Amino acid sequence: MTQRPEELLTTAEMARADALAVKAGVASLTLMENAGAAAADEIMRRFTKRPVCVLAGPGNNGGDGWVVARHLSERGWDVWVEYLASPLALKGDAAVMASRCAGHAAPIAAGGREPGLFVDALFGAGLTRRLDGEALRLARESCRFADRIVAIDVPSGLDGTTGEPLGEAFHAALTVTFFRRKPGHVLMPGRALCGEVVVRAIGIPVESLEEIAPTAWVNSEKLWGGVFPKPGIGTHKYARGHTLVMSGGPWASGAARLAARGALRIGSGLVTVASPTAALPSNAAHLTAIMLTPCDGAIDLERLLKDERKNAIVLGPGMGVSAATRAQVDVALRSNVAAVLDADALTSFADSTDALFKLGRDKLVMTPHAGEFARIFPGVLDADPKPGRLEAARTAARRAGAVMVLKGPDTVIAAPDGRAAINENAPVWLATAGAGDVLSGFIAGLMAQGMPAFEAACAGVWLHGAAANRIGRGLIAEDLPEALPGAFSETLPCLGGR
Repeated sequence: MTQRPEELLTTAEMARADALAVKAGVASLTLMENAGAAAADEIMRRFTKRPVCVLAGPGNNGGDGWVVARHLSERGWDVWVEYLASPLALKGDAAVMASRCAGHAAPIAAGGREPGLFVDALFGAGLTRRLDGEALRLARESCRFADRIVAIDVPSGLDGTTGEPLGEAFHAALTVTFFRRKPGHVLMPGRALCGEVVVRAIGIPVESLEEIAPTAWVNSEKLWGGVFPKPGIGTHKYARGHTLVMSGGPWASGAARLAARGALRIGSGLVTVASPTAALPSNAAHLTAIMLTPCDGAIDLERLLKDERKNAIVLGPGMGVSAATRAQVDVALRSNVAAVLDADALTSFADSTDALFKLGRDKLVMTPHAGEFARIFPGVLDADPKPGRLEAARTAARRAGAVMVLKGPDTVIAAPDGRAAINENAPVWLATAGAGDVLSGFIAGLMAQGMPAFEAACAGVWLHGAAANRIGRGLIAEDLPEALPGAFSETLPCLGGR
């Protein structure tokens, strides 16, 4: 791939990028000037002239706001600044920028003139305390006029690293940030609070990323396309892997078939559903290209996995929460097979997580939704202070020794070594029964073809969203494998051909 994946910088990493820019000879005052000018440019690009109130904080975010006010005023806009700290009390670059702004300025106060647009330049992404006073009042009122708020960097009150509000936070229609987005721009609820996010260059050298070495990215084909399976002209089905999908009983076999169909559609050369004897008739009535074999427990599974051509397995969907499920997971993870654990395969270990974590290894992916995650990693999401979903997924991946796919509208994929990706292409229509089962099949099918676990999980999640976007409203889980060829036709040219 010639294009680099989009890095996400924590607030600490962004501060370091600023420092590296200054070290490289870019004055900090120039960075502030460029940031404010870029924000003013985006405002003028999107809005017609109207009265604008710039809400300026006491730090560098407020300094950006003073620059915005000056640029808009110079272009004939009716602008005034309402500040938390008097311009005479400001320090450093913010004080310089306030002194250059000749327009009307006054302390923030309730009531007064009603603007057509607010510029939120109170606090940036590095805020570590809750809003109070006038800032808190405005944050509470902001949802009423969010369509008239432009935030600089992040909406005030939002943690740029976690995406979590520090108590109350502003709601914005547009957020203008600089150099790179932060995790808080992509993670919920930060993504919803930010509205549209625009990234502008302000003079920070791209080379600074080499020294910062970020480990979080936006999930896209730029991240995993270089290792995506590309069958050659002489490839045969046996060279494309064989995925095994464990089925539940006769009244819970549909989930396995959804996963199996997903694995087959994404390119696994062969797929077999391993079914309890009682569910064989139900599975046989629905399967065609997917093979079927009896499997009534851990002993049978051990026998099946002696065939080393079966190189990937999905366990969990529809299997039931039981000791029998735990035993089959144990057999699978003690073999050399690439494995995806979902649903019941995870919940079955809720009371014995240490036994599961001892089985962690390469080629293992876990795909919990928030409820399942809370059962096997109690307290991680709700720690104080709140870690956010990115750090929670990283913590879980390290603890479990597995790639973690923490599912949701902002699915986080995290590897034990700290690498992580946040997905943002999933439509709301994916919130439907069985969609997660298909995702498990996608990931296992990619690992069957030799894709590394982290990249396979990232690709599976992204293609899951791409397929769902092709369907739209009315989507059901059965649609997802059938939409995959269309998603491939749009994506594969980016991956080097059809």
